[in-house]
Amino acid sequence: MIELDKVAAGYGGTPVLEGVDLRCPDGAVTAVIGRNGCGKSTLLKSILGIVPLSGGQVALDGVSTRGLSPRQIARRAAYLAQGKNVPQISAYQLVLHGRFPYLSYPRRYGKEDRQIAMEAMEAMDIGHLAAEPLERLSGGTRQKVYIAMALCQQAGNILMDEPTTYLDIGQQLKLAELVRDLAREGKTVVLVIHDILLALKTADRIAVMDQGRIAQVGTPPEILDSGILSRVFGVDVRSMDTPQGLEYYYAP
Repeated sequence: MIELDKVAAGYGGTPVLEGVDLRCPDGAVTAVIGRNGCGKSTLLKSILGIVPLSGGQVALDGVSTRGLSPRQIARRAAYLAQGKNVPQISAYQLVLHGRFPYLSYPRRYGKEDRQIAMEAMEAMDIGHLAAEPLERLSGGTRQKVYIAMALCQQAGNILMDEPTTYLDIGQQLKLAELVRDLAREGKTVVLVIHDILLALKTADRIAVMDQGRIAQVGTPPEILDSGILSRVFGVDVRSMDTPQGLEYYYAP
């Protein structure tokens, strides 16, 4: 579980988040949506301590992050960043980095660490690419490697910033099913995502951000009925029942 209470944060004295209250429960996918520059990525970084808080507090599984070291936070929360470097190592070696919070210096991977890494790669259907150099992989495949690294961390809370970047529509739908599976396992999943329709279809709860604040939180139907999407994004989103379940679409 992730809880934010009146969180304020920013960069170099410039505030980005102001008075943010948000609760992301266990066993649920929470999608954070909003216009560019509204503070979505900063929100994730403030949860992880990457951006220091200037006010309020964050709690992971009931424990305030103010009393936790970066390693202790990493054991509780895995993070898939939006912008990532491409080190000159194999896909498998990168996934193993997810075990860092559990290793002391000098880092020596054990049998269990290696098994967990391979299981994470298999979950992303990239086990056969373990020996491939990361720089030779396509953007979409490389994104799956980074997601596998986050899974390898085995944290109870998983935060992903624009995880569908570089993924085609088929891969996006597979990712949606993966995060749903993680939630069914009891994990807390928080997605920052720009695709409103995918957010509505994937998430249990939607948090709409506007100018550094949470404008509204609710289930997808509640968000749809509230009119907040029209006010924040200027779009008309509607839903319809289909044999596959509720589908969302942009009205002309």
